[in-house]
Amino acid sequence: MNRYWIVVASKEHSALGMSQGIVQACHGKKAPLARMKKGDWVLVYSSKKKFGEKAPYRKFTSIGQIEDDSVYSFQMSPDFCPFRRNVTYYPTEEADILPLVNSLDFIKNKKSWGFPFRFGFLEIGPKDFGLISERMGLSVEGKSI
Repeated sequence: MNRYWIVVASKEHSALGMSQGIVQACHGKKAPLARMKKGDWVLVYSSKKKFGEKAPYRKFTSIGQIEDDSVYSFQMSPDFCPFRRNVTYYPTEEADILPLVNSLDFIKNKKSWGFPFRFGFLEIGPKDFGLISERMGLSVEGKSI
């Protein structure tokens, strides 16, 4: 049975991940990625356009499926070797979170709707995933890795 995950990353990092067919989470930590299994779905929520910027973005920017059960490290620079997962991304439209807040079950406190995103990685239920993926223009029926 597939599970559904949200990774928080800037729009810039989301686009880079899509172009490389990978996802990283929580500044390269292994543990969150190790919870994912082949066929699981992953959404990227971008609270900012670029890492470190102050201006809010607040959109789901990509959606894909985990390709395999491999978590691996990748040397990005001499002092940064994050963990990654391979992902098959699907063409979608970005979706603003604000119109969805009141319908999403994983957001318990609608006034403090950003609270669930604070750790950069979370699991959501199939209903919430369906609402978000539909808003992004993706029908997941029959898609499987």
